Amino acid sequence: MIEIAPVSPEGILEIRMTGTLNSEDYEKILAPAMDAALADHERLRLLVRIGPGFDGLTAGAVWSDARLGLRHWSGFERIAVVTDVDWIATMVKMFGFALPGPVQIFEQDEGDDARRWLSESLGSFHMSDLGNGILHVQLLGKLDSAAYERGEEALDAYIRDHSDFKLLLDLREFDGWQGLGALGDHLKLVRDHRHIPTRVAVVGDEDWQKLAVKLMRRFISAESRYFDEDRFEDAKRFLA
Repeated sequence: MIEIAPVSPEGILEIRMTGTLNSEDYEKILAPAMDAALADHERLRLLVRIGPGFDGLTAGAVWSDARLGLRHWSGFERIAVVTDVDWIATMVKMFGFALPGPVQIFEQDEGDDARRWLSESLGSFHMSDLGNGILHVQLLGKLDSAAYERGEEALDAYIRDHSDFKLLLDLREFDGWQGLGALGDHLKLVRDHRHIPTRVAVVGDEDWQKLAVKLMRRFISAESRYFDEDRFEDAKRFLA
């Protein structure tokens, strides 16, 4: 049996699964609900509660589940799975990396924690104008697709008023991406704005960030340079 709650104001679609699920449950209940929700929301945050009383899936349900995931995979911004079913938790851990958004597993008594995790902000952009045509962009925490949408809106607004500027990209408090979707959004943001800054300074504290700057030089026209975290002022002087 599949029970589906209306999409919450935060964009959370809640699904509860009990008993033995068959292909009809997917085709007549879950798929139409997903289609309707995605028609009204570009991205969804998904809360899946499995059990107690969950007895598994029929062979037809397994195939329907796979087809449904392939059809809607890009619409899942973040997924929380609440379950005490060991094999479900194992499957989520094994294949969750392939989803575009982060996936987190919670115990049955952690439903409130799951909802809180879906609602909270995991990472953010912070932008400030340092003067002398320097835009300071900080990437904070672990970024998801929603953070990139907000960041791109703010960046585009700045570009409309400043056709010529230098970028100070601050990665000292950046913890990475929440899933493949956020990484894809990052690459798209770089691609769409690669010709706009006239000079780029990247300040970070990880070896991979230094390597990323070397790769970035192949795709952007601006002069770019990497600085270790204790050389923030040197990065500003390079831009100025």
